[in-house]
Amino acid sequence: MRKIGLLGGMSWESTAEYYRLLNEGVRAALGGLHSARLVLASVDFAEVERLQTEARWDEAGALLAAEACGLEAAGAELVLLCTNTMHKVAGTVAAALGVPLLHLGDATAEAVTAAGVSTVGLLGTAFTMEQGFYRGRLASHGLTVLVPGADDRALVHGVIYDELCVGVVRDTSRDAVVAVARRLIDRGAQGLVLGCTELELLVGPGSLAEVPLFPTTRLHVEAALRVALAT
Repeated sequence: MRKIGLLGGMSWESTAEYYRLLNEGVRAALGGLHSARLVLASVDFAEVERLQTEARWDEAGALLAAEACGLEAAGAELVLLCTNTMHKVAGTVAAALGVPLLHLGDATAEAVTAAGVSTVGLLGTAFTMEQGFYRGRLASHGLTVLVPGADDRALVHGVIYDELCVGVVRDTSRDAVVAVARRLIDRGAQGLVLGCTELELLVGPGSLAEVPLFPTTRLHVEAALRVALAT
């Protein structure tokens, strides 16, 4: 079993899901008392969020690249960047590493394509929905990507940062986000990408039955396990 490096803390709420899902996946695959071989670097999200809002992406990339190199030095044989938004600097992080960075967008796109879906709605932070780094990665796999309108983007972004990232899960917010998703379906989305790791704390398969959901944290974990457990 290869050792997986987790670059997390953005937010720690979703990083905890990575830890749980990776260990559950190894136990399911190997049985008994087996658990995942992991090393974790957890950054201070307040620092990263400040760099995001000030558009200091080069500094954010340098910070995460340094943390990723620490994971490699600690024995990580592949690295997961446990956040959709910060895949904006995935190229900087990958370039600093001598081991693979498993791109979350690629893992997601491969699952969408395997499901026979060609047009997806994308929910995530404003950065993820509005900028091209993530939509473009999905589109490079041949997918058509729809994003919500401006008011809906602001709503979803606020739920993520003001609630989910601080551990607050509200039924009213779930209803509001599902309504945003349904508006994307009305525009032609055949599936919904939960393009923020925290959104999986709010929206699950029981929340929206009309189309398939693609939970990026779980898909990232499944892809990592295929690599880590390959013989």
